[in-house]
Parts: sequence; structure tokens; C-alpha cells
Amino acid sequence: MRILLSRTDRVGDLILSTPAIASLRRSFPEARITLVCSDYNRVVVENNHDVNYLETLPKGVEPAAFGRTFRGQFDLAIALAPRSADIRLVGATRARRRIGYTYVSRLLARVAARRDLTDVLISEADPRKAEWHDPYPVRHEVLQVLALAERAGATRLVYDLELPISDSDRAAVAHLPQNAITVHFAQRWLKDGSTLENLVALIGDLRVLGRPIVVTYGDEMSNVAEQLKSAPIDQFAGGLSFRAWAAAFERSACVVTVDTGATHVASAVRRPTVVLFEHRYFRLNSQEWAPWGVPYALVRKPATEDAAALAALRSEIVDSVRRLLK
Repeated sequence: MRILLSRTDRVGDLILSTPAIASLRRSFPEARITLVCSDYNRVVVENNHDVNYLETLPKGVEPAAFGRTFRGQFDLAIALAPRSADIRLVGATRARRRIGYTYVSRLLARVAARRDLTDVLISEADPRKAEWHDPYPVRHEVLQVLALAERAGATRLVYDLELPISDSDRAAVAHLPQNAITVHFAQRWLKDGSTLENLVALIGDLRVLGRPIVVTYGDEMSNVAEQLKSAPIDQFAGGLSFRAWAAAFERSACVVTVDTGATHVASAVRRPTVVLFEHRYFRLNSQEWAPWGVPYALVRKPATEDAAALAALRSEIVDSVRRLLK
């Protein structure tokens, strides 16, 4: 069997798709599996042994045009992301079976998907229903993507995330303290119910737990990270390669992050995680994008940034880390 998979969106989303990729490999061990990714998320799967070939969607190339270059080459094509780009790419391959999913509330996307795909699965994820109806169960993204593999005929399902880390990756962060509390600094710490000043105060509050504090950050936060210098941090870890960053998480006792790909990197290296979700659509996002397969705590940003609300937020995060460290 010749299988093409497409996921060209974010790093965290591709990490959450690795169980489905592994399930297809286990179920069809002789298959030739090609994965189309993007320049941005390719780092997730460069050493993934469940994939035979990697293709990168070139920047500026329309996904359907790229998909047409694969016509006649595949028996099965699966859009792992519920995005029009991946669905159009898969549809253009004209593989005998073309599988994907979209959201229940996106009516036009559902109509368009049926033009490109032979099998369209529908996710129940709907931010409005999740806010209006409590409880409103939403499957985790891992399970939603695994459903695509099942529709394709996969019978040996894998539920573990896959993110290979080498000894050289670990050596790159060997200078970082072991069993630290690692805080990943990203843009969402700075707005909508969280502030830079409150993050500095939070790091100070975390010191009471008696662990070293490590702060990781990407290149996009390097200028702002300078403003954290007043916080009692044992080690800054910016400018790391993707896998060295994952190895830094692997050395940690617990990871604290806002809702970003860091959540899923931490899950992939099996580390307890505290995730700060946005106040808006918390009921939806905290179900669909929670840490996977690890102990975790979910915290909702406050609706306001007044002193009392921010102090309560810090206290909840510290208490959550304390519980996970026991």
C-alpha cells in the first residue's frame, strides 16, 4: 500500500498526530508512507522511523497544485489536519481513498471537504456549544486523528506520542539543572489575563517549592526575555534547537507553560505539565489540547488583570506544580 499523509500546520499538532502515524505503520507494516509537512513543523518527524519519505510543501506553492504532483502515486491519502490546505492537497492526489476531518460548526468547510475527500469525519469540537453547555465532551486531538487511521483500516492502534531525542540533543542541555521546574516563556504570558510582571512574581513564588527554575524561550521572545532578568531564575535556555529544547524539558521535574506547542513537547518527553489556557473557550481548548499521557493540571486565565485575580492565578499555578511534584 502507498500512503500519503499531510499535516502542514503547527509543531504541536504534528506531535499529536504521531500516534496515528505509528498506528498506520503497525497496521500496514509493508506500506510506503510519505508525509507532507511544512518547513516549520518538519523538525518533529525528521527522525521518525514510521515514515519512509518526507516531503515539504514549498513556500508560496498552492497546496492543491503540490498535491497534483502526486497523482497516480498513492492508494490512500489522509489529511491529518482539519485545514483546507491539507484537505485540498490530499484531494488533488486523487488517491482511491482520501480521508480527512473538519469541525461540526464549519458548514461551508464540510461542503468543500466532500468535494475533495471520499471519507469526511466530523469533529464535535464547537467553541459555542462548549461554552453554552456544561458538560460538553470533546475528544482530544490525538483521538480525533486516530479516528482517521481507524477509518483507513488501522487495527493496531498506538496511543503514545513519538519525538525521538538523541544523546547529542541531551548533551546540548547537560549544563541545565536536573529536576528543575521549567517555565516556557511565550507570547501568551503577556496578555489577556496574564502580564510580564505577574510572570516575574510567579517565578518568585515557585521558589518556595525548593527546585531550580529554568526558563526556555524561542527566538521570537529573545528581546522580551531580557525583561525577565529580575526574576530569580537559575538558568535561561534560549536559542536551543528544537530537539535540544525537548531534551531540556526531559531533564525537568515539571513544565509550566501557556497553551502552545510546548504543552505537547512536554507530553512527548513524558513530563508532568501545568498549562495556562486562555479564559475564552477554556472548556473546548482544555479538552482538545490538554497534555496527553502525563500527569497534568489545567489553569484558566482570569477574565481581568486586577491584582487580586493575578495573585489567585499565581497561587493556583504554584499549588498545581506542588501536587505534580509529589
